[in-house]
Amino acid sequence: MLRSLAGTASSLRPRTRISLLASRAISTFRAPVATYKHKAQQQQQQQQRLWFVQQVSRFSTSTLLSKDVTVTFIEPDGNEIQATGEEGTNLMELAHENDVDLEGACEGACACSTCHVILEDNVFDSLPEPTDEENDMLDLAFALTDTSRLGCQVLLTPDMEGMRIKLPSATRNFYVDGAKPSHH
Repeated sequence: MLRSLAGTASSLRPRTRISLLASRAISTFRAPVATYKHKAQQQQQQQQRLWFVQQVSRFSTSTLLSKDVTVTFIEPDGNEIQATGEEGTNLMELAHENDVDLEGACEGACACSTCHVILEDNVFDSLPEPTDEENDMLDLAFALTDTSRLGCQVLLTPDMEGMRIKLPSATRNFYVDGAKPSHH
């Protein structure tokens, strides 16, 4: 049998010739299957690396090096509350974290005016212009001033260190007038 395999396929008995041709065909088709498996492994490794990079980026150096900013909220009755938050936190979240009586009925979706705050002139001038959505909501705010903004739209920056933020004497909460929000 070994001698017959050493010859060409045409000189072999029909059964042996078919098995030899079949083995050549199988070995020819194994390469693409092996290549496919290799590509699949490469894709899986690439996805794992991408996942790792995404996880690491959540803890970027800019997050680790963010500065704390201290501001003062002035309530309508004159009570002053100092609050410290990380750079990038919005004023509404900062107020809620420090038990300042600032509503935020829409929870920061820019869909109400209950987080209306009054900023100092220099801080107001340093901020980017309010969006059309914010201006639409500010039109509904109680006791609107030239330096009014929505607290959910103002992010803390190091330039705001020591800033004083006035809270209006009332808000317009269309859900329930006079309701006080519970903090989550």
